Amino acid sequence: MNDFLNQIRLVGDWLTSSQQWHGDEGIPRRLLEHLTYSGLSLLFAALIGLTLGLLVGHTGRGAFAVASVVNLARAIPTFGLVVLVVTLAGLSTTPVLVALIALAVPPILINTFEGVRGVDPATRDAARGVGMTEWEVLVRVEVPMALPLILLGLRVAAIQVVATATVAAYPGLGGLGRFIVDGLSRNDYELVIGGSAVVVALALIVQVAFTALRRLIVSPGLRVSAAKS
Repeated sequence: MNDFLNQIRLVGDWLTSSQQWHGDEGIPRRLLEHLTYSGLSLLFAALIGLTLGLLVGHTGRGAFAVASVVNLARAIPTFGLVVLVVTLAGLSTTPVLVALIALAVPPILINTFEGVRGVDPATRDAARGVGMTEWEVLVRVEVPMALPLILLGLRVAAIQVVATATVAAYPGLGGLGRFIVDGLSRNDYELVIGGSAVVVALALIVQVAFTALRRLIVSPGLRVSAAKS
């Protein structure tokens, strides 16, 4: 218990120190770098995952390929992928983005696919029966009904990316992982614990943001149905 309280005190002292909030090594600068890596990765992953998930979910073609790709991507170690791409492409933001995109695509892709495929076939048939085109069926019927699962995939991906973007520090780049890597190299555990606390806080903020977004754009009936399932 005393050790836990000491760690809390260390985090508090570190966070309230003025030097942590100024300069190129301060929290604001590292947070901006972290959000940049995370945001770009999530954007590209969403473009890939949502596009493929909607297409395959609506047409039903390529479902086996989607499952295979998702399982393969989940088996790839993120840090190992960063090291491999750094070796091939050199030191840049590219290896970090590639690794984070590979991490974020599977939950977005599989949840989007499952959400669209889970729409009641009778509902699709009714939409086609009133003259809707396939595009209208997808956009006006399937996507709204699949929205809880789509948002779940985006939320899982966002939290994973925010937590894992600390790997950007290993090839010598910035982000909040810089505090952890530098702290370990210097045996400065106050720096390690403080940096870890900021990452955890950011992940919790992302969780709360997606929960609020879900309440805002998903109809109450779909929220209840998703909770029961």
